Amino acid sequence: MKFWINNNNKEQSVVAANKLRGQLLDAGLVLDRRDPKLVISVGGDGTLLSTFHAYAARLDKVKFLALHTGHLGFYSDWTDTEIDDLAQRIIKCQDNIPSTSYPLLDVTVENKEGAAFHGIAINETVVRRLSSLTMKSRIDLDEEFFESFRGDGLCFSTPTGSTAYSKSVGGALIHPKISVFQMIEIASINNRVYRTISSPIIIPHNQQVDLYPQIADDYVISCDGITTKLKNVKKITIKLNYQRAQFAQYRHRHFWTRVETAFLGQDEKK
Repeated sequence: MKFWINNNNKEQSVVAANKLRGQLLDAGLVLDRRDPKLVISVGGDGTLLSTFHAYAARLDKVKFLALHTGHLGFYSDWTDTEIDDLAQRIIKCQDNIPSTSYPLLDVTVENKEGAAFHGIAINETVVRRLSSLTMKSRIDLDEEFFESFRGDGLCFSTPTGSTAYSKSVGGALIHPKISVFQMIEIASINNRVYRTISSPIIIPHNQQVDLYPQIADDYVISCDGITTKLKNVKKITIKLNYQRAQFAQYRHRHFWTRVETAFLGQDEKK
């Protein structure tokens, strides 16, 4: 089986990556950066996101695996203290990798000349302005008018991304087994003149959100932290991508256990 390991430059990650790589090579697996069947991220959530986007064009051919050096992340069931166990499971299941899949956001931006940008996100997409000026946009849900938004910006999150930035701006936590995405208003303006729903909106897999922002030359769109400047924006469409990200699952760890560990950290049952 062909595999590749991507790690950050922290000493703990380098040591872990070298150890795992060595064990897999000793077992006869093949190191291949261009055409791997399994891509392993060693580091933190940032390393996982950069690894995912490096292989985003090959989602139908690759499965991802995250090994966190430090604490468990929401895409990882493994830490650097469990490399021996992980290596044995990879070697044993190399012909039939057990996996689970996660929804992805699909983002298209149209300007006056036509399509200007297309991207995907495994965590979230954020639309805002570079300046401190208010973002103003018409919002259509499933091609019908919903509201006129005024505020700092809009965040769109996948279920797995619901524990990341979207949580910090008031988004809901969504189990990744549910094929939906959500829209969260960032610091929306609500008074006697302007009114928005001011609540996270959960959107099913077969619907989309269309934004028609007020004309400005300082819009930016971020997909998993990768930011692109936009000009002459006519329409922004956010929906779920027809593809899903495949993650190797050599053992199962309950999503709500991940949530409890990350945000509550309560060791004792009450």
